[in-house]
Amino acid sequence: MSKHNKNTPYDLQLAEQYQACHRASLFKRIGAYIYDLFLLGALLMLATLIALIVVVITNKVGLIDLTLYQDEGDYLGKNPLFLIYLCAVIISFYSYFWVAAGQTIGMKAWRLRVQNSDGSNITFTQSLIRMATSLFGLGNVMSVLKDRNAFQDLWAECEVVVLTKELNNWKAIKGMAFMDSEKGK
Repeated sequence: MSKHNKNTPYDLQLAEQYQACHRASLFKRIGAYIYDLFLLGALLMLATLIALIVVVITNKVGLIDLTLYQDEGDYLGKNPLFLIYLCAVIISFYSYFWVAAGQTIGMKAWRLRVQNSDGSNITFTQSLIRMATSLFGLGNVMSVLKDRNAFQDLWAECEVVVLTKELNNWKAIKGMAFMDSEKGK
C-alpha cells in the first residue's frame, strides 16, 4: 500500500504504469543478484573493518582479552556476535533498498523493481519475509515460467517486475511519493 493517501490522477497514472510491467525472468533476477553481490561484498568488507577497529580498541582499553586467540581476526571468527552483525548488515542492505525505493543497485541496473501488486513499495515486514523464504536465491527457480512469481514473492505477497526505461530513470527513494516534486515540471 502507498504510504500517502493523496490519490491524485498523476499518482494513479504512475501506479497503473507500475502495474502494467511484466514480471521478471530468472535470468534478469540472477543478473541483478550478481551485481548486488559485488556491492554487498564491499559493504561486508567495510563492516568487517569497523568490527576489527572496535576489537583492537576494546583490546587496548582492556575490555576484552585476546590472549586465547591468535589475533583479532581469530577472535571475530569465533565470536557469534560477529556473524549476527554481518547478517544484520545484509538484512539492512536489502530491507533499506526494497522498502525505500523498491530497487537495489543491481535491480536498478537490470531495471527490476520489487513492489506490491498496486505498484507501491513493500513494507519492512514483507522484506523480511522475502529474505527468510528466498532459500538463498533458490526460490527464484519458480520464476522460470513466464509471468510467474518466485517462491519468496508469493510468501511476501509482492512481485518483481521489469520496468520500462522511463520508469527506471526516475530519481527517488520514496517510491511513488517522489513524483510529487515532478508534478510542477
